[in-house]
Amino acid sequence: NLLKEVDVILFMVDGTVGLVPHDRWIAQELHKLSKPVILVINKTDNKLTAENSHEFYALGFKTIFGISAEHRLGINDLLDKVVEFLPKKSHDIVSDKPVCKVVFLGKPNVGKSSLLNAILNQERAIVSEQAGTTREALSETIKFYQEDIQITDTPGIRRKRSVEGELEPLMVKSSFSALKDSDIVVLMMDGSEGEIVDQELKLAFYSFTEQYKALLLLVNKEDLMTDKNRTDLEFSLDYYKHLINKKVPLMNISCKTGKNIGRILPLITEIYKRYTHQFNNEELKTLFVTELQTKHLVRAKQRLKVYEVEQIRTAPITIALKVNLPVFFEESQLAFFENIMRANYDLVGVPIKFVIRSTKDQLNLPKKSQVDVEEVEETEDN
Repeated sequence: NLLKEVDVILFMVDGTVGLVPHDRWIAQELHKLSKPVILVINKTDNKLTAENSHEFYALGFKTIFGISAEHRLGINDLLDKVVEFLPKKSHDIVSDKPVCKVVFLGKPNVGKSSLLNAILNQERAIVSEQAGTTREALSETIKFYQEDIQITDTPGIRRKRSVEGELEPLMVKSSFSALKDSDIVVLMMDGSEGEIVDQELKLAFYSFTEQYKALLLLVNKEDLMTDKNRTDLEFSLDYYKHLINKKVPLMNISCKTGKNIGRILPLITEIYKRYTHQFNNEELKTLFVTELQTKHLVRAKQRLKVYEVEQIRTAPITIALKVNLPVFFEESQLAFFENIMRANYDLVGVPIKFVIRSTKDQLNLPKKSQVDVEEVEETEDN
């Protein structure tokens, strides 16, 4: 199916071993497609390739290139030829961009590729019991309720001390690049292990609290879970209940039996609606001011006040607060306003980002430390 969608095919053979029966079989299948094929003879840096190259002309392809992938010989000429075969597209054509970008993250072999295949109903991603089968981020766009959703399957992420060889660091880099480009992170875990491990927690917090990505937690292999697994997992999750379920949805699935697979896309769509929701500024201001009247926030014997509330962007939801004492609006104070919003609106699965603005200069001030605020205000006063 993939070969039917491409514009040009690179058929690579090993010049050092010469023509083998499997090469003939692949060639026969490629001739049936009526697609441009470039026969690429690899390992031209080896003398055996020069002796065997004439054999490949029997495959019947007109365009043949010799390269050495290891030493990067002939690559530029090959790419030039590839470009010649690509269709000339009109500048007037505007490609449809997906409404929502979803990335599957998790440790190796937790079932990310199986889930992608289950959702697509085709063997698009390679599935194997051997960990590390997915070598690079693989994206597919599907239409769900007339909306385009891009789903990206990524290589498994390990702890640094578990990374082996030269390829895995690149796989990890590919996964994090896909995370930063996404709207929603689907973090998958292996339920048969009976616990959520440090690696998965770091991914969850990094996605939700540092990158401000919407987050969905999926516990896969529900069909393999024993009663002990379930008890151990519940105990492991209970320690993080302040994040899970209150802020982030969690669902058990089984890619093997299909349990709850049909609920994933509707849930992703609902989370994306929350992630892109536009609030009424006056409504938010009324909520915050009313709560501050019943529960005073006081620091250094001074009462904290909010004068203006403005949502300055969506995806992620970003709220700017114009306040009297920016220096005192730190993590616990901002958590107070976040809790107000979560109590009044359905925001499960989406993070909330706050920006503090001074009444004097209205600069966007980060909520990191007292030093940040004081330095900006001192500069403005001078």
